Amino acid sequence: MILHAQTDPVADAREAFRKKDRNRLAADRAAAIASQHPLAMWADYWELSNRINEAAQTEVDAFYARWRNTYVEDRLRNDWLLELGHRRDWEHFATDFPRFRMNDDREVTCYALLTNHLAGKDVADASRAAWLGQRDADEGCALLAATLVDAKVFDSDDVWRKTRLSIEAGRLRAARQAAALISLSTASMVQDLSDSPAKFITRKASASAADGRANAEIATLALMRMASSDPDAAAGALVDRWERSLPPDLASWAWASVAKQAAMKLLPAAADHYQHAALIFAKDKNRELDWPDDTMAWKARAALRANNGKGRWQQVMQAIDAMSPDEQRDATWVYWKARGLQALSRDSQNSESMREQSRQMFASIAGQLSFYGALASEALNQPFALPQRPAPLTSAERAEAAATPGLARGLQLVSLGLRDEGRREWNYTLRGMSDRQLLAAAQIACDAQDWQLCINTSERTKAEIDIAQRYPTPYRDEIVARSKELDLDAPFVMGLIRQETRFMATLRSYVGASGLMQLMPATAKWTAKKYGVAYSPDMITDPSTNLRLGTGYLRHVLDAFEGSQAMAAAAYNAGPGRPRRWREGPFIETSAWAENIPFPETRDYVKKVLSNASIYAAVLNGEEPVLRTRLGRSIGPRDANAPAPEKDLP
Repeated sequence: MILHAQTDPVADAREAFRKKDRNRLAADRAAAIASQHPLAMWADYWELSNRINEAAQTEVDAFYARWRNTYVEDRLRNDWLLELGHRRDWEHFATDFPRFRMNDDREVTCYALLTNHLAGKDVADASRAAWLGQRDADEGCALLAATLVDAKVFDSDDVWRKTRLSIEAGRLRAARQAAALISLSTASMVQDLSDSPAKFITRKASASAADGRANAEIATLALMRMASSDPDAAAGALVDRWERSLPPDLASWAWASVAKQAAMKLLPAAADHYQHAALIFAKDKNRELDWPDDTMAWKARAALRANNGKGRWQQVMQAIDAMSPDEQRDATWVYWKARGLQALSRDSQNSESMREQSRQMFASIAGQLSFYGALASEALNQPFALPQRPAPLTSAERAEAAATPGLARGLQLVSLGLRDEGRREWNYTLRGMSDRQLLAAAQIACDAQDWQLCINTSERTKAEIDIAQRYPTPYRDEIVARSKELDLDAPFVMGLIRQETRFMATLRSYVGASGLMQLMPATAKWTAKKYGVAYSPDMITDPSTNLRLGTGYLRHVLDAFEGSQAMAAAAYNAGPGRPRRWREGPFIETSAWAENIPFPETRDYVKKVLSNASIYAAVLNGEEPVLRTRLGRSIGPRDANAPAPEKDLP
């Protein structure tokens, strides 16, 4: 069925929902249901969710019955559970929650833990984990925490830890919310120190033994907040007074916060700050180190840059060993710990044992289709062979996928321009599928030229991996021809586009970047002028125009960074000004430089673009996928004799 957004009642319902036009939404819902529209459940969902705060359990139950076993049933259940929690209707919540299939909403989880607590169950550990993991200051987790504080399940140590974690993450509302569990005046002080930490630490903070633990905690928060904008000033305040005034565990927290912020700014003192923080903490024999994983990750990154770029491997190892078990299993830290063992084995009496442990760690991730999987294979001198293509899909497997209602609805929603809804419907339907079923679902998306759904679905398989699905080659001839014309590496261009848009030519980002290569309007205009291309803003999503301008811009970016694909990828994602700053300091190997990129999105982007490019080299050219040669030489300050980069490069 071909659906047209201009006259489609479901598309009209979505627009009415966006505008909160109740009357229009009710009419569009009725029209969709009356015509037995295949997506009528979405119009029904928008209409009911628009007035969820007025709904009764009976009409919600009727909605569940109408759309049983569909995504919108579970989507509405998520909304309704939040509403029941808001209403404090624990009886209906307890009845409905076990049917919540997605169960991926932290606030709902907090409400569920609260109902279990009210039923007399021990939920202390699970509740603490949920609350500490809360990103925003939502009502459900706040109510859970307040209830457990009143019940003396949580104590003041829990509350202060939550407040410190929130300040560390820059979540000021969550910090104030947690501090209010101590007192309203404490929450007010957290507001004051958030607004002006330097002024607060100078005029209001105190931490003598007579002042008590609470004031020491407040002073620590102010120092942490100061460090987020000026780690050197915070370090100075600690040296001048606060390191001696605070208890060792809090002084070490403050120093660790200074160290993390210094590491994120790539300051050379970061590794020393971390070492100092650890030495201070060692004075407290009664507490276990409880710095967050992200603080430990930046300790490892700072250690990789230390020693003039040669690394402090003992410190790398200490940081990784102090992470949570889940974080330690991440391929990033498996790789760098293996590297640490390798480096430290040279001067150890247990050198062979350490080298063997290193080899085992490399082997545990070698062959993964990822940045560190490829580097681990190369560390073992193993060829990074692509997986054998699975057996072709049978007609029965294809037919089963084509007959799956949720997949069909996903594509229909996309055809109406409702991409977000289509993606959610599609992903919900993939839950529990086997590798073969996932390959068949991915193929439906590939056949529809929805490369985003195609790639993302194919990436879910574990044992059966179809490289042609995961790394498709739309626009291959044009990309190869344009790359040859500009002396670009076609696999690098292909890998960048895969990461940017999954080859979806009409995508537009929230910041306004558009098309295959996600060009900003100003960048497209600048590049068009450079190449003498006739251009108007409406052409930015035309695949050929976008590709022509995007590759032209990429050529200029590569030239600005002496051909470094890692720095060019960082510049393409974050703008050229930032990697110019990030390259200052010592010369370090490219993998360590990439790992030290301060922005998580750009750090992930660079690693994936380079990994993609090595695989596309095999797909396009039949080359062995080698990542290390693509990383090039070490990265450091620009050679003074190199041509100056274009000053107006956007």
